[in-house]
Amino acid sequence: MSTGAESGGQSDLPDGLEAPRRHWAAATLMLALTIAVLDASMVNVALPAIARELGIAPGQIVWIVIAYSLVVVVSLLPLSAVAERIGFRRMFAIGLTLFMVSSIGSASAGGLLSLTISRMMQGLGGAMLMCLFGGLVRNIYPNRKLGVGLSLNAMTVGIMAVLGPTAGAFLLQMTSWHWIFLLTIPLCLLAYAGIRFLPDVPRSKSRFDWTACALSVPVFGLSIFGLDALVRAPTLAALCLLSAGLVGWVLVRRSLGQAAPLVPVDLLRITPIAYAVGASVFSFAAQMAAFVAVPFYFQHTLGYSYADVGVLLGAWSIGVAVMAPVAGYLSGRYAVAVLCGIGAGVMALGLLGVLLLSIQASFLWFILVMLAGGTGFGFFQTPNNRAMLAGAPRYRSGAAGGMQATTRVFGQTLGTTLVGLSFNLAGPNGARLGLGAAMACALIALIINIVRHRNPVADLEL
Repeated sequence: MSTGAESGGQSDLPDGLEAPRRHWAAATLMLALTIAVLDASMVNVALPAIARELGIAPGQIVWIVIAYSLVVVVSLLPLSAVAERIGFRRMFAIGLTLFMVSSIGSASAGGLLSLTISRMMQGLGGAMLMCLFGGLVRNIYPNRKLGVGLSLNAMTVGIMAVLGPTAGAFLLQMTSWHWIFLLTIPLCLLAYAGIRFLPDVPRSKSRFDWTACALSVPVFGLSIFGLDALVRAPTLAALCLLSAGLVGWVLVRRSLGQAAPLVPVDLLRITPIAYAVGASVFSFAAQMAAFVAVPFYFQHTLGYSYADVGVLLGAWSIGVAVMAPVAGYLSGRYAVAVLCGIGAGVMALGLLGVLLLSIQASFLWFILVMLAGGTGFGFFQTPNNRAMLAGAPRYRSGAAGGMQATTRVFGQTLGTTLVGLSFNLAGPNGARLGLGAAMACALIALIINIVRHRNPVADLEL
């Protein structure tokens, strides 16, 4: 396998934590995952209610999600490099504090501007946590248990993604959307108690690359702005996308000669990781586009209630939660490309089913096609994440975790932006077009896995 990374320096690192510390550290990590997933999934369900109360058009309300994701995606790689220098536990504590304070700010917001600013600060706190997830799981679990750890994380995400839309929908039935942002505060307070159990990852003594940090922001930021402006301002969009491409080229050229660059191009030389990154972007874009478009489609087109939408989104997440441990078990026994290809294909079929079912179709049929979509995503997620994390040397686990989180959030932001673009293009039919965009992203992920399977180097067991 072509790695493009040196193996020296990783043999001195312990192979995970010993029990019972490993169990407490894993519980703390899963609690942080719970906080991040609950927040994102509940806000998606609340978008129509927030838009109605604040008088915001559907094409603009998605900026509450985009603003959060945009801050996360532009800051993940720099923050992962900062975490390697100040320590994972210190970054974890700072992120929890900022997330909790800005959650209160979001709940207190009275307009689009104040809510967007609060969500941006929440995104920064969330990024401080998310940049650690991959590196923490790599250092909490020994290699032989890495698949189990990833499965537990994916199952936690799936379960919380079930509870998130459902809890959010019922909260909206009983009270106002402001309480959506307050629900995670007790969990943040509880997570403080587990910080001392997290692994002591050795700190990097290398100099922080401020130039690369500054260059990474416009690469991701201008890409998102450019995609969002394609319809309303095509000239501006072209300028943004061109500028992002040029700055990205400069950043990559700068990083190529570095041993451990802020933008981990050294890890992208590892064939399994490169394929995993590409597939992950479009898979997460598919899921996020579906989750943003589905509430509008089910409420405005099909006339379902908030509770109905919560059940339907919950069906997707149940599929993820149930399939995650199965995929984790199979990931060490079958080729990653085969498992991920099956998952992407099933997800695309589930989204196609949502689009093809008529308004008169039974509610049960919509539950089944949403369950199929979530099952496909769950089957994809664990093997792909294992390929991304296990393929990197342990001493680069922080960078690998930051890249994994950046890939996920960039894909989610891409999916959200595609839905906003769909609303601007199709107006009342924007939700339906957004679901079509989600299915297209799932099909691209399927194609990437077909190509990955035809490359024997990318299909080696990890």
